[in-house]
Amino acid sequence: MKQYVQTELTRSQRCLAAARALIDIDPDSAASRAYYAAFHALSAAFAATGQTFTSHRAIRAALHRDLVREGVVDARKGRDYDFLVELRETGDYGGLDLVTEEDARMALAKAEEFAAAMELLINPDLMGETQ
Repeated sequence: MKQYVQTELTRSQRCLAAARALIDIDPDSAASRAYYAAFHALSAAFAATGQTFTSHRAIRAALHRDLVREGVVDARKGRDYDFLVELRETGDYGGLDLVTEEDARMALAKAEEFAAAMELLINPDLMGETQ
């Protein structure tokens, strides 16, 4: 399971890098990559406790049930994740709606903060390194 956690964290970091690179040229794709950065970081956090999920809906529900409601993470993180889900859906399936560059930048910032918070859940010793 430890290797899976590390692989998910690597995926998260790669998605963040891709989101940064795409903001100016394709905000829809940048928003999608930002969401996946958060998704992979959340997957890693749950995997570190031995939990895995088979759907995006299930892991989102677990975030709110097991982490937000239990006070493990701030409710704002749950709202940020929900924002990323909704923006990704706009970018991937929005029809006439497009993700703006401003929204993509906000998504990237939220995904970076979310991923950092999940990494701290996995390894609290990182606290000194992030400040």
